[in-house]
Amino acid sequence: MAQRKKSAAPAAPDAVLRALADPNRREILRLVQHTELPAGQIAGCFTLTQQAVSQHIGVLRAAGLLTERREGTRRLYALHHESLEPVRDLLSEFWPDALGRLKKAVETAHPRPPTR
Repeated sequence: MAQRKKSAAPAAPDAVLRALADPNRREILRLVQHTELPAGQIAGCFTLTQQAVSQHIGVLRAAGLLTERREGTRRLYALHHESLEPVRDLLSEFWPDALGRLKKAVETAHPRPPTR
């Protein structure tokens, strides 16, 4: 029986930004953004040692960016998308006009059908 281990509560934007600062950690997040992967499969995508990848996974989990689910002896990891919200909110403070323009561009390119 699979056991879902909840990720920690989303960390402060500073912790998330520190975790995202490392290119290896960003690549781990790319690997698990759409699917769960076991640690061994994640490690197989790097020239780093398994121990180094495990340390990166630990940093990502501590920042709330990864969830872990146990399936027997395997640990499966997935991106915890909600943990990126504090960073998005922080960055939107610096680019409110740009985000508004992006929203307008998307809505112009993909207009909603008229409602009746």
